[in-house]
Amino acid sequence: MKRVILIVFDSFGIGELPDAKEYHDEGSNTLCNIAKKVPGFSLPNLEKMGLSKVDGVNCLTVPEKIKGAYGRCIEISKGKDTITGHWEIAGVILDSPLNVYPNGFDKHIIDEFCEKTNKKACLGNIVASGTEIIKDLGDEHVKTGFPIVYTSADSVFQIAAHEDVIPLPELYHMCEIAREMLVGDKCVGRIIARPFIGTSGNYTRTSNRRDYAIDPPTKTMLQYINEDSKKVFAVGKIEDIFNKHGIDYAVHIINNNDGIDKTLDCMDKLKEDGLIFTNLVDFDMLYGHRNDFLGYAKALIEADKRMDEVISKMVPGDMLIITADHGCDPTTESTDHSREYIPLLVYTKNMERGINLGTRDCFCDIGKTILDYLDVENKLNGVSFLSELRLL
Repeated sequence: MKRVILIVFDSFGIGELPDAKEYHDEGSNTLCNIAKKVPGFSLPNLEKMGLSKVDGVNCLTVPEKIKGAYGRCIEISKGKDTITGHWEIAGVILDSPLNVYPNGFDKHIIDEFCEKTNKKACLGNIVASGTEIIKDLGDEHVKTGFPIVYTSADSVFQIAAHEDVIPLPELYHMCEIAREMLVGDKCVGRIIARPFIGTSGNYTRTSNRRDYAIDPPTKTMLQYINEDSKKVFAVGKIEDIFNKHGIDYAVHIINNNDGIDKTLDCMDKLKEDGLIFTNLVDFDMLYGHRNDFLGYAKALIEADKRMDEVISKMVPGDMLIITADHGCDPTTESTDHSREYIPLLVYTKNMERGINLGTRDCFCDIGKTILDYLDVENKLNGVSFLSELRLL
């Protein structure tokens, strides 16, 4: 049995890319800028896997023995958002970035959305934090019944609504309408339902979020695996990012710890060749975008501790890969994603130790290697590093 456990620490960048200046991200380094601000910061398990030996990482303790293979990857797709990063890991390269709306959506888009959803108006239509906008506009929404529309640095059209004001089926239908609208020249990567509950001054988002993504433009690693009669288990928002294509089993999560719990559950459930693909989003959603470097550091330390559980549950034939999809440096003035290298950490029980995989030219080397390891024929972008691991 061959299984790959691929865990994405969402936004865990490790240093600015050569083209960071084009994205106004000079000086971004999510990992090391956090480490410099937090005394005693350490990630023992990731350090043992080789994170402290990766080119450009000079902010962690180097252990006496490295038990994994390590490197970093360059993003060659245009953009720096969630979908772009995950798609490139899975072999899809975008020549142009997905649309973003830094000044809110054009009037004709909002007018069309209101007409098709039978709403007289929308509230918001700005770039905003999801928690802040329901704090600011929640009372007006409850009073008027108008949906709250907002966006972010990602290519997203988000609709927030109180579950008692706009019931979930109606909110989801509104998202489906927006998804049909926002294609072609005005396309966005995801439409996101953002339901919340509570009373004035105490509004909280619920776990009933739902994403409506566009289809990847070319075949992904997931589809290749699926078409080869091997299984793909998706944990977290992976199902949404790939719009359900190539996925056999999916489970959503409420936080990072739940994501790791669900990953461990999937390791119990998957009894044949396949991929477990997990996204841990708290780093990005709760801390990176809010410039909360202390929260980010604590979340990294907690996730690092729990990698012990993942490694302990691995059996011969399992391969663990830990990586990221972009950066989101919480120490800079920007609350946007940052154009950064992503880490590449690989561990199996039967490989040579301490292998430096260097700097990979594309995130898609990860997907190419996974297909190589699972013996899946493919035409995916990327260069496999499987032979460099020197499996015993």
